[in-house]
Amino acid sequence: MDVHKIQKIAHLMRRRILDVSHSCNQSVHLGSGLSIVDIMATLYGAILNYDIKNTAWADRDRFILSKGHGVLGYYSALLVSGIISEVIFASFQANGSDLVAHPVMNIDLGIESSNGSLGQGLSMGIGLALAAKLRNKKHKVYVLLGDGECNEGSVWEAVMSASHYKLDNLIAIVDNNLYQSDGKRENIMDCGDFAEKWKSFGWNVCSVDGHNVSDLYHAFCEYNIENKPKVLIAHTIKGKGVSFMENNNEWHHNRLTKLNYEQALQELGN
Repeated sequence: MDVHKIQKIAHLMRRRILDVSHSCNQSVHLGSGLSIVDIMATLYGAILNYDIKNTAWADRDRFILSKGHGVLGYYSALLVSGIISEVIFASFQANGSDLVAHPVMNIDLGIESSNGSLGQGLSMGIGLALAAKLRNKKHKVYVLLGDGECNEGSVWEAVMSASHYKLDNLIAIVDNNLYQSDGKRENIMDCGDFAEKWKSFGWNVCSVDGHNVSDLYHAFCEYNIENKPKVLIAHTIKGKGVSFMENNNEWHHNRLTKLNYEQALQELGN
């Protein structure tokens, strides 16, 4: 893997997230989108098996964004990978656009699932992974969840099911940025030691720096255990890349003014 290339992809994704967030002239989920950029850049730049000319290819890997409010990190990955065009990306939040505040399934655009309510993506991923096993298919299923989303009981039912069915073709990623919409996770519903919890349900657990693309790449590729689903607990910073957004929950959902847009661009640099 070319680490520098993936880092450049992540930088471009952050830039394009800021551009489209400003141009749409609406409040958007910035903090959650920025925290997953390095994960998404690694997935779409080095891990996922897909064909930009045939987004419905039967043997493609599947990616499910369970934390749908991180959608700007998703759309920007589809853009830089060549799956969607600049014109489509720029239509974000426009009237009649296919790219709205949460993903809506559209295989032509590489969007594998719809999302609104939290806590549903892992269950869908399990269904896809189990179907692949039954059909002797070799593709993998990746599901990205939020740490706050793991307050949902449906997540833990799914975690238990994946282990029961020995889905070693399923990889979950938890965006562990320690915040959710109403504040710090520990003050709302403290989940304690995520790694130990997932391990106790029979998962193969890797803890990783969610902003280190080299570490992410190796965590995705290595440490696999037969008959065990794998989860990456990715330690991230909400709003990563823009100082006034980092660990500032005001930017969970907010509007970029011209002034703070320009400040953010200056911080990112070229």
